[in-house]
Amino acid sequence: MSVAPFIVAVWLLLAGLYGVITSRHLVHLVLCLSVMQASTYVLLLAVGYRTGGRAPIFADQPLGTPVVDPVVQALTLTDVVVEATVSAVLLALAVRAHKRFGTADPDRLGELRG
Repeated sequence: MSVAPFIVAVWLLLAGLYGVITSRHLVHLVLCLSVMQASTYVLLLAVGYRTGGRAPIFADQPLGTPVVDPVVQALTLTDVVVEATVSAVLLALAVRAHKRFGTADPDRLGELRG
């Protein structure tokens, strides 16, 4: 097992976290959160990878053939769908905040009242 995917996952996480911390715009903040989420894709695929593994379709493979983990692939696809949904909702909230307060700077937004 190679450590390269894990290094890439940590790098993506730290790059996204740096962007979130230094962000001065709501859209930039959402994009940095998406970069952080991409680190989970790399991590999940690295965990489920097998050297020499084939696709988990057992109809035409002999017994004992190594295959990659299909559960991890399904989790990664689910993660992609959840990330797209969260990004869409956060971008919609950023647009509404810009319309309401006239700025997309998180520090200049007014107080929220319930």
